Amino acid sequence: MSHDHHHHSHHHAPHTGQDSQRRLLWAILLTGGFMVAEVVGGILSGSLALLADAGHMLTDTAALTLAWFAARISRRPADDKRSFGYHRVQILAAFVNGLTLIAIVAWILIEAIRRLLSPMEVMGSTMLAIAGLGLLVNVAVFAILHFGDRDNLNIRGAALHVLGDLLGSVAAIVAALVILATGWMPIDPLLSVLVAMLILRSAWRLTRESGHILLEGAPDDLDAATLRREIPEQLEAVCNVHHVHVWSLTPGRHLVSLHAAIDEGEDRQATLVAIRSLLVERYGLHHATIQLESRHHCADEPVSGETHDDAPPRP
Repeated sequence: MSHDHHHHSHHHAPHTGQDSQRRLLWAILLTGGFMVAEVVGGILSGSLALLADAGHMLTDTAALTLAWFAARISRRPADDKRSFGYHRVQILAAFVNGLTLIAIVAWILIEAIRRLLSPMEVMGSTMLAIAGLGLLVNVAVFAILHFGDRDNLNIRGAALHVLGDLLGSVAAIVAALVILATGWMPIDPLLSVLVAMLILRSAWRLTRESGHILLEGAPDDLDAATLRREIPEQLEAVCNVHHVHVWSLTPGRHLVSLHAAIDEGEDRQATLVAIRSLLVERYGLHHATIQLESRHHCADEPVSGETHDDAPPRP
């Protein structure tokens, strides 16, 4: 006969949501404000390059607003419909931001090829002035976001958008200086391709990480096979661990559920406490659902577990 025993252990990381929200709001105000300045500058100088960059800044302002909205929503308490709360909204926003960045890279590459095939006249001095101002704004916004919560994928996604703009401003300054000195127009699209490649690398990593969490993937430093093998090794009372699932709610906030088989003679409560302590101290797993099962022939149980997590334990 098998006895079931469930145990839930809850742990909540300290709230950094308020700080993230404040940083994102400043980033939105600065980026949005400069976007308006770029539109005015572009219209006054007749510069298509500046108007195109203002379009890029518009997508960034939208991305930052999405990140701010996600940070705000994620602080709402858990309810009966969403028992884990709204923390995953931040991961969803990071995923969308990653995909948006990849789309922006594709647009930059297409535009660069078009300009290399038919070079356009660029007003170097106006471009230099606006790009210089843009660099100052982007450095300020990037600093605001960069020194925020490092584990927050949402903040990282927003910072990547701004880093793309910052690199774009540096490239625009270099291109403007080259154009003013030599009149060689292809430098503008060539440097934009270089910036696009740098953005793509970071965007792909962000999309992959957030996608992995949304798919309930195991954390990089932990997997089900490790727990199946190591818990029986560490605790004499436990002879077999199976039905192990490890996943993350957000980066740094991992959860686990598992079944542990123990011999009839073992103290169930003491074993439960021992498993929970091991999960917290060795693996940093503060939220655990543990089901204990009695086994008459515990010594015969395979320690390595099943070939698949959902396979039933041996009778």
